[in-house]
Amino acid sequence: MIDLRSHFMKRVAFALMLLPGLAAASEGGAMESAQIDLTDKASLQRGAGLYMSYCAGCHSLSYQRYSRMAEDLGLTKEQVESNLIFSEAKIGETMVTGMEAANATIWLGKAPPDLSVIARTKAEGGDWIYNYLKGFYVDESRPMGWNNTVFPGASMPHVLWEMQGMQHALTKPKHKSETGEEEACHQGEYQGACIVGFEIPDAQKGTMDAEQYDRVARDLSAFLTYVGEPAALKRESIGVWVVLFLAFFTFLAYLLKTEYWRDVH
Repeated sequence: MIDLRSHFMKRVAFALMLLPGLAAASEGGAMESAQIDLTDKASLQRGAGLYMSYCAGCHSLSYQRYSRMAEDLGLTKEQVESNLIFSEAKIGETMVTGMEAANATIWLGKAPPDLSVIARTKAEGGDWIYNYLKGFYVDESRPMGWNNTVFPGASMPHVLWEMQGMQHALTKPKHKSETGEEEACHQGEYQGACIVGFEIPDAQKGTMDAEQYDRVARDLSAFLTYVGEPAALKRESIGVWVVLFLAFFTFLAYLLKTEYWRDVH
């Protein structure tokens, strides 16, 4: 008969042995925090404008309606229709691209994905989007001339390159350990070497400096994080009142318990 307790303890011990290795594997590869604040409606509004200007031509948000976005982001119907709807869509319709999937496949080789829940499909959430938007660099070996450190081999071109500029990878040769294993490249690889940073030549600088482009990436990431769970804004505000109610109810329950047990010895 199997000793379940012994078997369980062995598995726990094995998992604990792996922790140092896992920590070492993740060291240096941690993503930069986007510091997203979903209560910052100005940021979400800017992100919505950026999305509709640079992303909506290819990517749909089929789980989101223009009217819901207007309500949550503090926009009027007129503001949305004038500044954020660039098609014949109505305010109550979902935010779908005008590019048909069949045509997209012919033109691009593959239909661009719906981004409604992109932030929720990634363990890092909005931080993944933020680092992805900052991780494009020139790679002439790729069909579109771009690659990405967060998503190597990405088929999407860098649609924001005019703002950020054209990043070129700075690399160093890979080194081998005493066991003959090649070192891990935490920021990705380029032409067989490890990427250690980026530079933008003066002739290829964008219209924004690094701080300004960071805000663009943050606003877009915040907007897509909001779209992934629009109810999060209301849920968090209601959550405070729920906690207060439970605390008050607990206090009443304590007083009731004290009254019931007053005469019990």
